This record gives sequence, C-alpha cells and structure tokens, in this order.
Amino acid sequence: MKGPLFYSKILLFGEYGIIKDSKGLSIPYNFFKGALKKDVDPSEEAKKSNGYLKDFVAYLEELVLQKPDLVSFDFESLRNDVAEGMYFDSSIPQGYGVGSSGALVAAIYDKYALDKITVLENLTREKLLRLKAIFGKMESFFHGKSSGLDPLNSYLSLPILINSKDNIESTSIPSQNKEGKGAVFLLDSGATGETAPMVQLFMEKMKQEGFRQMLKNQFIKHTDACVEDFISGNVKSLFGNLKQLSHVVLDNFKPMIPAKFHQLWQQGIETNDYYLKLCGSGGGGYILGFTQDIDKARNILKDYKLEVVYNF
Repeated sequence: MKGPLFYSKILLFGEYGIIKDSKGLSIPYNFFKGALKKDVDPSEEAKKSNGYLKDFVAYLEELVLQKPDLVSFDFESLRNDVAEGMYFDSSIPQGYGVGSSGALVAAIYDKYALDKITVLENLTREKLLRLKAIFGKMESFFHGKSSGLDPLNSYLSLPILINSKDNIESTSIPSQNKEGKGAVFLLDSGATGETAPMVQLFMEKMKQEGFRQMLKNQFIKHTDACVEDFISGNVKSLFGNLKQLSHVVLDNFKPMIPAKFHQLWQQGIETNDYYLKLCGSGGGGYILGFTQDIDKARNILKDYKLEVVYNF
C-alpha cells in the first residue's frame, strides 16, 4: 500500500513574525515529499517511523477526548494500519525547516479524519482557519506548539498568504521564469535545527522592550513589505526590503544563525550579490537566499550545497 504524496513547504517570509501577527508567505516545495506506506519487509528506518506513529496515534486519541468538537478520526483503521507496520516514507529532511512533520500530519488527516475538509471544496476563510486549528493541535505533538501552517501548506499544495493570525488565504504568486536570472535558493547549513529551543529563545527575547520595538518597527515592517513585493512581482522594491530584512535578522537573531554563516551573511549584505534569511526557526537546517543573479551567487557560494527553489 502507498498513500498520496504530500510535499514539503518553504516559508518564504514570516518566520517568528507570524507569532506576532506579521504577514507571511508559504509555498509548497515539490522537491521533497512523503507518503504513508506499508512494506512486506520493512527497513530499520521504516520500523523507527512506525514507532513514532504509535506514539502519535496515542496522542491523537487523547486530543480527540479533550477536543471532541475539533476533529475525529477512524481510529480503528488507523490503529490496524499502524499495527501492520505502516510508516511515513519521506525524503523530507527532519530539522531543516521544510516541514517534515507537516507532511506527515497532512497525510494522516487526509486518510483517517472523519468529516474532513477536502481540497476540492470552496475553501472559505472559515474552513482554512478550521484546518489550521486542527493541524496546529495535531502538529503540537512534534514541536510543543505549532501554528498549523506547515501541514496546511502540505495538505493544500497551494501558496498560502498569512495576513494575520485570523486571516489566511490561498494565493497565487507570479509564474516562475525558468530563464530568469533572479532566484530563491536554499543553502544547506550541514546541521539540523530544533524548533522548540529556538522558539523558546525567541519568547525569552520578547520579554525585552527593545527587542519588541525592533520586531514591530523593523522586522515586521520589512517582512510585510517583502510579502507584498513578492506577490505583486515588484522585484526592485523586493530586493531593497530583503536587504533591510537580512540586516535586521543578522543584528537581532544571531543565535538562530549557525555561527559559520555569520560572515557569509554579512558579505551578502555588503556586496548585494545575494541576501540570506532564516528558513523556519533557524539554528541549523536550511538557510534561505535571494539573488538577482543566480550564476554569480552560485559561483560565490560554490563551497555550499545550493538548491534553487524558484526563478524569476
């Protein structure tokens, strides 16, 4: 047996800011994917994943007891499938900020949720918010606290525009220009990042008045502008705002940036050849980059693993 594929996601803009109601923009990334699967002769990796699923099912049973109005599942089928060795077969790297747990949550909801909201329906704001709430509670098993956006993106496989906590919509982004020199890319930091401790660190910083002011007057301001520029295809303005955003992140989110990338980050701001920003909560995993000349950026960053996500 093999279920439908669910893709990874990339939060282009909004990391940390969406906790405090900034705008955000999340897009599906089809390079990585996962599906529920059963094998006759499972690998060690499959057995490990199956063990996680057992714990996840127990968590979901508890969740439904506590919040019966939120979501319900066909637990009999789910338990049987897990007992028969079902696992999540995924190429999505864990701890890289591209939504590995989100794809799993989407797959479980898709296959086992009762009265589920489907992708084919007219997705009103109410339905999107309900899905986000369900996914947030489901994904909390993995991160302690989740916005529900990663599974939502994976489930719908559409770009999602976050206007605020209570206002999200599916959106369209300018079509890719495969001939274009401009690009969004991922850099592999070579280490995994843990979401929970990074979010904890952010919450500690939020206790400082100066940090809160910076977040509101600089970080959120430039994040919101980047989202608007990207959706409207205003490249010139986008790169102006990206430079500011990259600067603000380097100055104020240093612990979330792996130390060996501090100099590379600074170099991008000084030369304008590329700008780096966090991909997800940081601390490791991928770093997101933007450039107006991908060939030049590739050359400068030739010592790093670079994946192009989007051309314009």
